[in-house]
Amino acid sequence: MMERERVLLAGGRRKGDEEFNSSMEELKELAFACDMEVVGEITQNLEKIHIDLYFGKGKTEELKESLEVLQADLVIFNEELSPSQTRNLERFLACRVIDRSVLIMDIFARRAKTKEAQMQVEMARLKYMLPRLSGLTGSLSRQGGGSGLHNKGAGETKLELDRRRIEERIARLERDLNELVGRRQSQRQKREKNEIPLAALVGYTNAGKSTVMNSVLGLHKIAEDKLVLEKDMLFATLETSVRKITTKENRTFLLTDTVGFISRLPHHLIKAFRSTLEEVLMADLLIQVIDISDKEYKKQMVVTESTLEELGASDIPVVYAFNKTDKLTAEELESIKEENGELDCIYLSAKKQEDIQKLVNYVTEDLFEGEVSLQLSLPYKDSKWVAFLQENGTVTALDYGEEAIKLTAVCSNSLYEKHFKNSGFCL
Repeated sequence: MMERERVLLAGGRRKGDEEFNSSMEELKELAFACDMEVVGEITQNLEKIHIDLYFGKGKTEELKESLEVLQADLVIFNEELSPSQTRNLERFLACRVIDRSVLIMDIFARRAKTKEAQMQVEMARLKYMLPRLSGLTGSLSRQGGGSGLHNKGAGETKLELDRRRIEERIARLERDLNELVGRRQSQRQKREKNEIPLAALVGYTNAGKSTVMNSVLGLHKIAEDKLVLEKDMLFATLETSVRKITTKENRTFLLTDTVGFISRLPHHLIKAFRSTLEEVLMADLLIQVIDISDKEYKKQMVVTESTLEELGASDIPVVYAFNKTDKLTAEELESIKEENGELDCIYLSAKKQEDIQKLVNYVTEDLFEGEVSLQLSLPYKDSKWVAFLQENGTVTALDYGEEAIKLTAVCSNSLYEKHFKNSGFCL
């Protein structure tokens, strides 16, 4: 078994930063998700960040001593470091130094299973590296001679050559990702043509979105190979999964699982994964899954909502699914219900089938609000509408007469307006 990397966490608390303790705890969870062993933590109250070393000289000396005593191989800072701070710290401490952004990108790189996710992570890493190249490639005076890839001449410095190669690779990745986006848009257009509503599970990482998704699939007896990855770990899911759900009332909708959000998620990662998260923008309803057993759940809701706003999804209706009620006492649950009384919400444990059924009922009522009851008389030459309504609505009565097919059905108002209102089929 491979020995885990021993890491020391470091963070500076600024005046008024009420989230510092929880963000340091989250940093520890992120390190665990990257299969690291956290052996210690160095923190300091900071009036201002030291331009060269982040901490002052005295605290950095303490950090160096702790590294030796605890035999750590790596220091992870809770805030994004400047390129010069990273270089100076690595020289001073004589070990590798990374920040929260790099750690999150490392996790994304480990979890990326699809070609698209791998390309998105690579692009985010390259965009992060670009302004930091001088520390990675050495002196500006060093020349990139020889006949290397895309070499533009002996006068080009190694730094310039590396920068150009990275920019070319980013441009290529953007082109390839745009092609994938085009393919997905064509799939969406087919869905829209069939007029199947879409609900998207969103929320903070590890809130239980994948568990909710799998519980809904299990409730509707959907094959095990359609289940999504479910693990008690930050960022277990990076890919967007879309599944078709048909309820016992014959209502069909699509349910999608998405990558979780986190506080201080690097902006370039949000941008890189924007194409994956576009599924959220196409949703008719967002189901924000919240782990109410986490004492920081309110702050996590704020992070989720601000990320949705950054994506341009803040106008989509939201149902709040307060998950993990099984971890609370009756008194704690009652208190949380009082705090959130004004929200459109449902309380559940994703492990309980009856709670998942309540959630499905809640979602279908929302998605299929404004349904219309129809009584139709269809000539046999127009019998295609029977299958159409069985697929996109609920057929409650069907009679094949001598001259026509008579049926009673329920469908969405938009379907009624588009296909039946002026068709001449309505009784």
